[in-house]
Amino acid sequence: MRLHSLHLQAFGPFADRHSIDFDALTTDGLFLLHGDTGAGKSTLFAAICFALYGYPPRERNARLRSDHAPADLLTEVTLETTIAGKRLQIRRVPAQRKPHSRRPGEFVDHKPETDLRQWTDDEHGQGRWEGISSSHKEAGKEIESLLGLNRQQFCQVVLLPQNDFTKFLRADASERRILLGTLFGTRRFGRIEEFLAERKTATAKRRDEARADVMRLAERIQQAAGNELDPSTGAPRPDDPATLTDQAPMWAAALHQQAVTLQEAAAAGTENARQLLADCRATQQQTLDLHRLQQAHHTAQQELAQLDEDTDHHTQLTDLRDRARTARQLQTVLDDAHTAARDHSLAAAADTNARALLPAEHSSQDANGLAQTAQQVRGHIGAAQALLPDEAALQHHTDELAALSNERDELADTVAEAQDWLDGLPHLRETLTARLHAARTAQETSRELTVTLSTVNAQCEAAAYRDSLLTQVAAADEALAEATGILSQAAAAYIDIRRRRTDGIVAELAGRLKDGENCPVCGSVTHPAPATPQPGQATAADEQAAETAHALAQQKEKEASQTLADLKQEAAEARGQAGGDTPLADLTARRTELENRLRETLAEAADTGTAEEELTRLEQQQTDREHTRNTAQQRLGAIDATYDNLHTQRETLSQRLAAALDQHTTLADRITHLTQLAERLEAAAECTTTMARTTEDLRNATARAEQAAQAAGFASPAEATNALLPDDDLDRISEEITRWHEQRLVLAARLDQPDLKNAAAQPPADLEHAVAELEKATTAHSNATAADTQATDRVAALATLGTQLDAFTANLKPLEAAYRTIDHLHGLISGGSLSNRLRMQLESYVLAARLEDVVEAANTRLTRMSHHRFTLVHSDERAARGAKSGLGLKVLDTWNGHQRHTDTLSGGESFYVSLSLALGLADVVTAEAGGQALDTLFIDEGFGTLDDDTLHQVLDVLDSLRDHDRTVGVISHVAEMRRRITQRLHVRKSPVGSTLVHVTDAAE
Repeated sequence: MRLHSLHLQAFGPFADRHSIDFDALTTDGLFLLHGDTGAGKSTLFAAICFALYGYPPRERNARLRSDHAPADLLTEVTLETTIAGKRLQIRRVPAQRKPHSRRPGEFVDHKPETDLRQWTDDEHGQGRWEGISSSHKEAGKEIESLLGLNRQQFCQVVLLPQNDFTKFLRADASERRILLGTLFGTRRFGRIEEFLAERKTATAKRRDEARADVMRLAERIQQAAGNELDPSTGAPRPDDPATLTDQAPMWAAALHQQAVTLQEAAAAGTENARQLLADCRATQQQTLDLHRLQQAHHTAQQELAQLDEDTDHHTQLTDLRDRARTARQLQTVLDDAHTAARDHSLAAAADTNARALLPAEHSSQDANGLAQTAQQVRGHIGAAQALLPDEAALQHHTDELAALSNERDELADTVAEAQDWLDGLPHLRETLTARLHAARTAQETSRELTVTLSTVNAQCEAAAYRDSLLTQVAAADEALAEATGILSQAAAAYIDIRRRRTDGIVAELAGRLKDGENCPVCGSVTHPAPATPQPGQATAADEQAAETAHALAQQKEKEASQTLADLKQEAAEARGQAGGDTPLADLTARRTELENRLRETLAEAADTGTAEEELTRLEQQQTDREHTRNTAQQRLGAIDATYDNLHTQRETLSQRLAAALDQHTTLADRITHLTQLAERLEAAAECTTTMARTTEDLRNATARAEQAAQAAGFASPAEATNALLPDDDLDRISEEITRWHEQRLVLAARLDQPDLKNAAAQPPADLEHAVAELEKATTAHSNATAADTQATDRVAALATLGTQLDAFTANLKPLEAAYRTIDHLHGLISGGSLSNRLRMQLESYVLAARLEDVVEAANTRLTRMSHHRFTLVHSDERAARGAKSGLGLKVLDTWNGHQRHTDTLSGGESFYVSLSLALGLADVVTAEAGGQALDTLFIDEGFGTLDDDTLHQVLDVLDSLRDHDRTVGVISHVAEMRRRITQRLHVRKSPVGSTLVHVTDAAE
């Protein structure tokens, strides 16, 4: 990686736009960044890291925006660099707040931006920037892929802020392995270990599954064998894997042979039990047949005796059947007499009901009188119907008179309402005219108040700003007095230190003398009596510090004086704008009074439009009301004439209908009453005629029924009727009589059968004994059959399971062997096996060789920096408590011949040892074909921990880097660094932000 330029704006302490030309700054291979503490030297390194990875070196959420930058200047970093042969331009803008484009004083969120471009040549040889990605994530992945380092590794190897590169020196083997593996591309060796670990896990899983299959099958074999065969003896065990292969098939074969022997014995027992069961079944069948015949003979005797007991009952049923059959022959005559009696009863009841509905004067008339009266009533109905049109006309006149009366009342109300409104019109017009005049006056007043209020508002703002500036003037006056006092003290201290250093300059020169070197004053190489420093003697650093403090005090005093003058000028201008020294409270009260008056006048002036609209509306309403009144008066005169004419016609019709109504409300009621009376008279006449006819029919039917009953042997028709039976009852009685006779014949024939007679002559059959013997034989046969089936199934199951067990053990044997092999290989490569004495992983073994090269390259510079005292030593000793080994580092101290741990070095020793290691690492990575060239190295501080001689040695080593086309940028406050390094970048700070100046010896 080689840097070309860096552009940043509003970043950290840098408020404006700044650019760094690294191509010019790195011409000597070594450049220096120096400046005051807090000026922003380390911020430049943070900007480089932010451009590459999108985050600064340390805190990912660190504030990047400058507090000194203008609000409209965005924070932005652009870096041009060459990585892996590609020239790239990376521009990044972090998330920040920016002013709103259309609403002053408001801010909006500005989203982060990323732009990654590459310099390419087209077919004509013209170069241009070509966009690669604008995605934060994609750009970060592309940079990380080209560099081969993530952000943490980059800061640890390339960007070395505040002694962070000592972390690699003091890191443990695991941390070194991660970084070295990335730099040297040895991840493939780690993948071999991962591959073996995965194969080991997969093989172990398959082996364990095969073991589980064998154990599950062994458990099934034990369950199939049962307790009769004692299957636990010699069974395979999971705690002894050796029993799961060769021993398991032999154990299963032995159980199968024992099961075959038991099955043969069970088959012989089953045959004996079958023969005994057949004999018991034959005996039980014979006993059952004898018992059935004896029971049949006994049952037939009992049933015949029971039928004989029902002889009297069946004689009575026969007599009842015969009388019912005789009465059925008289059915027609009896039904006719019954029908005539029923019709006569109904006719008599209807005649009584009809006459009860008639008026008293008609209830005793005969049929002819009732018919004549009905004809007379029908004549009255016709006369009433002829008057129905007159009744309708009377109702129509009545309705029209009511409607005309309502309309007359409404028109009278309309005329009165319109006249009342017209009488109040002059007062309404006067009121609205006064409102309109007041509103127009208020409009003029509001315009005057608006102008006055605008002036008072400006005076209030100026007065407030005036009072604020007066307060700041007082504070600035005090600050100036304080700065003046500090400047006096700093000047006195600076003069005193310069005087004391001048007095002791001889001792300072004597302190630099060395035996064998020329004296810078007299040139002698011998120094017999050099001066010695006095107590409290001032040094060059003291003088420089005092000078810096004096310059800083002068700058602050100047700034305080200028601030006070600016504030006084602004206060005078604000006083003029405020109209003098009028208190802010008085101006505020005046403004409040004007605002209240303006609010009141505006509210009153707002009535102008409303009053004008209401006056216009009032004129229109006057015209409408006058038209309404006149129209209503004309209509009222016409209605009065129509009302008088209709009233006269209604009186004439009322007199004509009074006689026809006969005390009824309407003719319809009169007609309905007459119609009901005529219908009742006609119904009563018909009922009287029907009752006379049914009386004659009843007398004739009764005489015929009595004659037929006596001829059939019944005393009366009622006796014959009682003898009748329904068809279902008669059929049921006949069937019962027939069935009784048939059952007696069947039972008598059954008792005469020879087999029943022979069975009845024998002793009773002992059925219980025969059944008990059969149950015993059946139980014995079932047990024998179950035992035989169980033995047969066990033999078959053990044969099948034994075959499966042979297959499972055959599958398990190669898996056991494969796991032992791969477990041994994985243990060797991962460093976990006892055969690996150093406990070193394969990747660590490869990296150990690379680390030896790094140590060798580092020692070429470390011996010079340490005056041939220290040498780095690669250690592959086994780590404590089983930790992985192979990437250890120690330091050989040639003064005592002992090796030291890296964490025992002092601060200065750790600095130059770590620096040598970092330079050696960069050399090896550059030479390694699989790694990226690390052409640039940054070192932030640490040189202040070195003594003068060591500092010279370290600088000599850094100077030598330019011979190998390497670039190193350092930051330091050490004065010697500024004298030795010609290319320098001076960072200066100020109250308005830091600035950058490229300084060279020629420029100075």
